[in-house]
Amino acid sequence: MLDFGAVSLEWGTLLTQAIVFLLLLLAVRKFAMGPIVAMMEKRRQHIENQISSAEKNRNEAEALLAEQRRVLDEARAESKAIIDRATKQASDEAGKIVAEAQAATERMKAEASAELAREVEKAKLELRQQMTSLSVLLASKIIEKELDEAAQKSTVDKFLAQVGDRL
Repeated sequence: MLDFGAVSLEWGTLLTQAIVFLLLLLAVRKFAMGPIVAMMEKRRQHIENQISSAEKNRNEAEALLAEQRRVLDEARAESKAIIDRATKQASDEAGKIVAEAQAATERMKAEASAELAREVEKAKLELRQQMTSLSVLLASKIIEKELDEAAQKSTVDKFLAQVGDRL
């Protein structure tokens, strides 16, 4: 027996308690620590898998976002090109319509000028014919009456007054 003053120990009890302590330590290690360590390892692996999965999902999301941005940029560029083509085509069509309208206007002016020239020529021809017939009529009236110079002048003035009323 060991005596430390107030505390005394017996070798048999000390040895029994040390053996029981070692047996309990081995039992805890085998039955409690093994499953706890295995569970902790399993949990660690699960957390690592979730972290790697989250990282993989984040990378995929970033790649998808980049792809969507690229597609959106392409769509914008394509829509701008379509708008530019439509604007150019509309401008070309407007220019073509204006040119056709100007050509039609010029053609109509030319036709109107030609028609006016024909009408003027026709009026001149009619005037010549009337003047000719009036001259013949005047000459025949002058010949019918052999008048003196004052009478002839009076007849011509009368005749011209009549002709002026007809025109």
